Amino acid sequence: MGAVRKVASYLGLGGAEQYDEDYGDEEYAEDWMPAAERAAKRWQPSMEPAKIVMVRPRKYDDALTIGRHFREGHTVVMDVAGMSTSEATRMVDFAAGLAYGCEGRIERIADKVFLITPATVEVSQA
Repeated sequence: MGAVRKVASYLGLGGAEQYDEDYGDEEYAEDWMPAAERAAKRWQPSMEPAKIVMVRPRKYDDALTIGRHFREGHTVVMDVAGMSTSEATRMVDFAAGLAYGCEGRIERIADKVFLITPATVEVSQA
């Protein structure tokens, strides 16, 4: 046995054959599913009527409310007119990231008013 292998063996860095025990992941294996399947389950259309939520955030901490409604599958109309320009910019950036991450859309519908829609909602202009 070479010197490097002796040192590795001494430090417990030997081969995988020295481990006889399982990691105990079997209990979680049956609950595991790929992220794409979890997202598809989350965004299944429901038989409930669509809900549109109007939010007028006053500070950036109100982003949690917007995120909660959007993740529940609701369309959110966000009016940032009551915020400072810097906080309004942060809020719009947050909403854009939220929409992108959940495969939704964000659109400006008026000055400082944005529509955030889940992937299951189609927006058309007449």
